Amino acid sequence: MKAYSATDVGKVRKVNQDTVFCSTDPVGNLPNLFIVADGMGGHKAGDLASRLTVETVVDMVQSLDDSDPITLIGKAIHRANEVVLGKAREAEEFNGMGTTVVVSCIKDGMLYVANVGDSRLYVINKEIKQITRDHSLVEELVSMGQLDRKEARTNKNKNIITRAVGGMKVVMADYFEIQLEEKDMILMCTDGLTNMVEDEEIMGLVKQKASIEVRVANLIQSANNHGGRDNVGVILVES
Repeated sequence: MKAYSATDVGKVRKVNQDTVFCSTDPVGNLPNLFIVADGMGGHKAGDLASRLTVETVVDMVQSLDDSDPITLIGKAIHRANEVVLGKAREAEEFNGMGTTVVVSCIKDGMLYVANVGDSRLYVINKEIKQITRDHSLVEELVSMGQLDRKEARTNKNKNIITRAVGGMKVVMADYFEIQLEEKDMILMCTDGLTNMVEDEEIMGLVKQKASIEVRVANLIQSANNHGGRDNVGVILVES
């Protein structure tokens, strides 16, 4: 297994609120662990929320005795929600802070995934398939048939998310279990990539004949070439 991660502030923002964690080595009872988080709130608050969430998820996975990946990840996300909510009460500048999060693990050929918010996980091979479902106002409008997928990309409410770590007393994550096929690649990313770059272009960049480090760098560069309006966080995994 190979994996590589990177974040970039982009061309507009002054603070990078994206945090990533990437380990192909065991973390607690999990054989590997990958996390992407995209903070929201004031510049200090968003950065802190994403960092606290990633740190808490890693700490919880390391300390819990459970062996089932979904159980472990679920408990870790719930604890991260408590930590972010508690921190938000400490100072006015942290009030209302929150973050998206996508967590994944590969074990015995299965991909285990949890997500809150609109950061995404894709499985890429002969096609690009989004596994996670965006928790966003625009996605709800698309699901109800009030907005088509093409219009959704440029809708003014694109960045309004309906679930976040730190958003409510009880966080609701979605969970997925996917049987991986040979040569499947996993891409995890914040919306700083997907709002800037179309899925087909993302797939082409991921399938380039280049090192995994170069492909991640090219994904980030593409987001910046298309405007770089947000921070970009990316993890690419070759299973």
